[in-house]
Amino acid sequence: MFWDEKVETLPKRELERLQLKRLKKTFLQVQNVEFYREKLKAARIRPSDIRTLDDIQKIPFTRKQDLRDGYPFGFFAVPLQQVVRIHTTSGTTGKPTVVGYTRKDLETWANLIARNMTMVGLSDCDVFQNMVNYGMFTGGLGFHYGAEKIGMTVIPSATGNTRRQIEMIQDFGVTAIHCTPSYAMHLAEVAEEMDARLESLTTGLFGAEPWSGSMRTELEKKLGVTAFDSYGISELFGPGVAFECPERNGLHIWHDCYLVEIINPATGEVLGDGERGELVVTPLVKEAMPLLRYRTGDITMRFEDDCLCGRAKKVSRITGRSDDMLVIRGINVFPSQIEHVLLKIPEVGNQFMVYVDRINHLDEMTIDVEINRDYFSGELQDLARIQKKVVKELRDTLELRTTVKLVEPGSLPRFEGKAKRVIDRRGEI
Repeated sequence: MFWDEKVETLPKRELERLQLKRLKKTFLQVQNVEFYREKLKAARIRPSDIRTLDDIQKIPFTRKQDLRDGYPFGFFAVPLQQVVRIHTTSGTTGKPTVVGYTRKDLETWANLIARNMTMVGLSDCDVFQNMVNYGMFTGGLGFHYGAEKIGMTVIPSATGNTRRQIEMIQDFGVTAIHCTPSYAMHLAEVAEEMDARLESLTTGLFGAEPWSGSMRTELEKKLGVTAFDSYGISELFGPGVAFECPERNGLHIWHDCYLVEIINPATGEVLGDGERGELVVTPLVKEAMPLLRYRTGDITMRFEDDCLCGRAKKVSRITGRSDDMLVIRGINVFPSQIEHVLLKIPEVGNQFMVYVDRINHLDEMTIDVEINRDYFSGELQDLARIQKKVVKELRDTLELRTTVKLVEPGSLPRFEGKAKRVIDRRGEI
């Protein structure tokens, strides 16, 4: 089950030669980006200094904040006329991270998705229902074009309207679905309420949020599918960066397209196989937005042994974050985003607490917010107006529904050290 068997099973030495060739080309591409010209000049690193793959460690890291600071097009290495699509990620201070794609980038991305889906046994005989957001986030369109590349029958059902989703699975004979694992659990629950049998389903592709082995078992039992984990982030194209093979023991990152390092998040020290740390990735085939040593914030480790499927070394499934980012129903949320929204609303103070729960298998976020003393009248009508305003402002920024509870001034905890504003009660992931 290979989409491109020769590339997917390149011997180690050939793979390393290809990686080095593409790394050198990427190093030249980033000279079109002012951030990298200045960064590399300050570090006194020239193209001639990259002679081996290990020389990448001479290059400074790129962080998400760097991309935000470059808003909107500061990290594009090609003229805007060559950028045929733009996606964005959520922004912590009102400005998102912008990601651009050339035509070749979109073709490369679709082929990477096609590799993943072919690897787990999907083909042009399958009917694929894509139940993720088709907006500015990358999940929907990434899988859509990869599935079409294979020749699958694609149903772009997007999110929501769960009963209709179930009807489409039944009516169209859907064999494979893609969604967040939490939505898949909700789908299974609604199907049970409807007494709907999903007999055509065989394969579930789940990602965009961490999920546990016990959740996999539950999904497979309830939906009758074989469940596979998908990993990706928009800065590296989107979904398709890594995927489980039928062995389902770790994620294959496509090493011909991504140069992978694992570092100690506190010191930046590069770690060896079997040592858990932060995933750092240098994409090797991006045209519009090449990056060097991008710190993903995701915690994983490289396995020491090759996989029985014949492909290159894997990394473990993502076990957490090195920062304070939350993943709520597949959307990235930072506490600083919430703080930024609240500071703009005069009726509320800057003290807040965030509670994350999993209710009926879906993530729910509740935010307790103190009312500003100057606006605290105690009148129900005033409270309702303020609450509605806060909910709208948060939804517009986060693109996520939240529950907001207004509380009295001075009632939330104060912190002497680093504020702990988030309590995640979702339990095991």
